Amino acid sequence: MTPTLVRFPSDVLERMDALVGDKQRAQFIREAVVSEVNRREQLTRKKPPTRKKPA
Repeated sequence: MTPTLVRFPSDVLERMDALVGDKQRAQFIREAVVSEVNRREQLTRKKPPTRKKPA
């Protein structure tokens, strides 16, 4: 894995910690990001191809 620095508002971190605990924060963030990337990739694949109008 490659580390990356991400900044969150303190209230978001507090909410995450209340849900999963501060010891599970990184795993929660990884899972959330992977889930969102998968969701967006599926949306991209479902879009019909864009047709250009004749000139």
